[in-house]
Amino acid sequence: MLLKIWRCMTIVLVALALTMESAHVLELPQKMQYDAEMYSAVNTTLYRYFAWVGGFYQVGSIVATAALAFLVRARMPSFAWTVVGAVSLVLAFGIWLTVVAPVNGAIAETLQLAPESVPSMWMALRYRWEYGHVAGFVVQLVGLSAIVLSVVIETPEQ
Repeated sequence: MLLKIWRCMTIVLVALALTMESAHVLELPQKMQYDAEMYSAVNTTLYRYFAWVGGFYQVGSIVATAALAFLVRARMPSFAWTVVGAVSLVLAFGIWLTVVAPVNGAIAETLQLAPESVPSMWMALRYRWEYGHVAGFVVQLVGLSAIVLSVVIETPEQ
């Protein structure tokens, strides 16, 4: 029973983490048409709580998936798919840390030092920020799919 609960909790956490990147992907076509002022206004206000909530989802999903891999370590091929899921989630987080987070840091610094230049800073960095989220989405989707497959593969045929 513990394994079933842990699997369910893990899938929910990974799905919630994916919602953050999914939101960015769905917004992308419209936001890429915004002028500098509109893009800046949206990006500096709309995502205020994404870091707190999304960070919990991201890190929580990685920890939960790693623990799940430990719990199913003797169950092949479920273990292998769970590891694929865990590696994908770590990779997605790495993409966020190396591609997206530096943009967030640059914008935060600009807000403190020269707020009037934030719109031009966003325009210079928006492709990196937006497509970093797209890359994270794809890798997280692979991770979620692998984790779901790790459960489905053990589901008996009816």
